[in-house]
Amino acid sequence: MTGVLRALLLESLHPLATRILTSAGIEVSAHQGAMDEDELIAALDGVQVLGIRSKTHVTERVLEHAPDLLVVGAYCIGTNQIDLAGAAHRGVAAFNAPFSNTRSVVELAVGEIIALTRRLTERDKALHAGVWDKSAEGAHEVRGRTLGIVGYGNIGSQLSVVAEALGMSVVFYDTAEKLALGNARRMDTIEDLLAVSDVVSLHVDGRAGNAGMFGRDRFAQMKRGAIFLNLSRGFLVDYAALRDALVAGHVTGAAVDVFPHEPKSRGDEFDSDLRGLPNVILTPHIGGSTEEAQENIGLFVSGKIRDYLVHGTTGLSVNLPMLGLEHSNERAHRIAHLHRNTPGVLALVNQTFAEHGANIEGQMLATRGEFGYVVTDIGSALPDDAVAALEQMPDTIRLRVLS
Repeated sequence: MTGVLRALLLESLHPLATRILTSAGIEVSAHQGAMDEDELIAALDGVQVLGIRSKTHVTERVLEHAPDLLVVGAYCIGTNQIDLAGAAHRGVAAFNAPFSNTRSVVELAVGEIIALTRRLTERDKALHAGVWDKSAEGAHEVRGRTLGIVGYGNIGSQLSVVAEALGMSVVFYDTAEKLALGNARRMDTIEDLLAVSDVVSLHVDGRAGNAGMFGRDRFAQMKRGAIFLNLSRGFLVDYAALRDALVAGHVTGAAVDVFPHEPKSRGDEFDSDLRGLPNVILTPHIGGSTEEAQENIGLFVSGKIRDYLVHGTTGLSVNLPMLGLEHSNERAHRIAHLHRNTPGVLALVNQTFAEHGANIEGQMLATRGEFGYVVTDIGSALPDDAVAALEQMPDTIRLRVLS
């Protein structure tokens, strides 16, 4: 890696994220809030590394105006805020943290399930209003009740295990084949799940096809008196329809952590159809916002960015072919070549090295759809004209000389 790299970290990332990048010789500028498209384009001038959470969107227009950008780190689970295909076509790697905040989200969901099942929010509001309302009416144990999980990925499956430990029965629905953990039962359809669930919790990804998956029809299909949770994506749910179901008493409680339109910065004004309802828990997208989770995320994503920039490693990249590489610096040079996955590219790369007298000591190749990624260790001098020839190959997307 030659020259000083610059990083822009947004949305109040954990200080550990900055420390890891700084220790790798990267100059870091950190900002608390998110940025809109125009702000981001201006801020990315001369920046190679971008770190974001869920509110900053890296669009095709942003990528088009950020030619220096090498890597985007999503310091969260989701990556739907990044144009992943556009990034790959411009040679920009993307990394996220698919596991680091799983436990934090699960614990919040469990706490909200218990609070809503015991009607704690309503009892709390009554006492704060000076009303003593001691009654068992409508309050239940979670033991023996059925939890329906829509989306059985990292979070959904771990919630399944914890809920069973509390004595709940668990059913789940997922479009992909997933191994049921413990005594959880897979349901053939969402309708089947809704018909038997006392609590319904959403844990699906942010793909466009999932938008609006819960509206009036879905809420009508839920058991009367059931509880609804969304700690997944805001655009999955019609919140006006949820409000109507809550006011009508068909749904007796809800907990929502994500919204279709969220404020960019702490302290900004927030509005929702669900504000003011005593049987609703509203939280400002804090499912993964524990100190432990944010520290783990900072460690994980910044570590992935550092390893990509310094060593060329793309393990767990969400948009590039994945290569796990040794971190030895004993070779003379390491060249990372992202290219279109067409026949004969590797042969041309090696022919170019041979023609310019560069001795290959090691080489690894991985492909992913239309992209190929080859990293080559050269044990001899690396002629400038060899680098120029590789850059001019028709299928080259991005070439980096790492050492």
